[in-house]
Amino acid sequence: MRTTRTARTTRTAALLAATCALTALALTGCSGSGGKGSEEKPARGESGGQAAGTPRMKIAMITHSGEGDTFWDIVQNGAKAAAAKDNVEFLYSAHKEGKEQAQLVEAAIDQKVHGIVVTLAKPEAVGAAVKKAVAAGIPVVTVNSGGRYSPGLGALGHIGQDETVAGEGVGEELNARGRKKALCVIHEQGNVSLEERCAGVRKAFKGAVENLNVEGTNMPASTSSIEAKLQTAQDIDVVVTLGAPFADATVKAKAGSGSTAEVVTFDLNAAVVKSLKSKEVGFAVDQQPYLQGYLAVDGIWLHRTNGNVLGGGRPVLTGPAVVTAQDVPALEKYTARGTR
Repeated sequence: MRTTRTARTTRTAALLAATCALTALALTGCSGSGGKGSEEKPARGESGGQAAGTPRMKIAMITHSGEGDTFWDIVQNGAKAAAAKDNVEFLYSAHKEGKEQAQLVEAAIDQKVHGIVVTLAKPEAVGAAVKKAVAAGIPVVTVNSGGRYSPGLGALGHIGQDETVAGEGVGEELNARGRKKALCVIHEQGNVSLEERCAGVRKAFKGAVENLNVEGTNMPASTSSIEAKLQTAQDIDVVVTLGAPFADATVKAKAGSGSTAEVVTFDLNAAVVKSLKSKEVGFAVDQQPYLQGYLAVDGIWLHRTNGNVLGGGRPVLTGPAVVTAQDVPALEKYTARGTR
């Protein structure tokens, strides 16, 4: 696994954060938390380690996830591990539409949570609710998307990858592979992070880039759309998908269309690792979603119990890194357990 050229200068902060997270994980296990008993006394992790002796708190995470996106399962696994360690009740909710996501943020405010973790895929829709949480004295950490909007909304910081840098890294890798025409598949219209990824690819790639919008919550329809495009544009020699589930959909679409295009993707899951191993997917860009969930919850706990601010208020980068078939042996056990 290698970091992209532009991201290397910011790798140190992410590695330090990762070390802290993994050390804590080794001590406490990956249990979730909740229930009446856990409110009365600190919870125990799977390893039997005692959770933090700090007062019980409640942290809500609200994302823009659509149904069936395994990326967010990994984010939640990280958040639940931190919650178990920190004696936190973890609440998760999601909606793909910005207006509804904002309503979920306001519901968390009404529940008087001690912290909010939120994505900013659609900052114009969600921003006012985030500002309302900050005004109510609730610490907010943004994750995954819309990092450039985070400071203006008053968030403590942002945890994720620089999407433009990640896209540029993909473009550079495609140049090295001699590709000439790329199809960039956007599975959620209006998601600023997905648009930034494709823009980054276009900026660094020496060939042509065409975007294709698909209905991300309808995988059969997405597969059909990609297949139809590959049938009509035989000069496409690489398809870039922006989420792990869409890599598998594109592999199927490629087979149905008779295309010889290479498939590459953002994000990892067990299926992508299997496809890397079989060479059905050329490479993947890993942003370590487990760390995003873990560090967000742990960061709010540290802020409330010790006045810490991860990254000093600057973005904490968890990626990007390019993963290829040679990295599979080291990653399989982690993707199988849902932590990579």
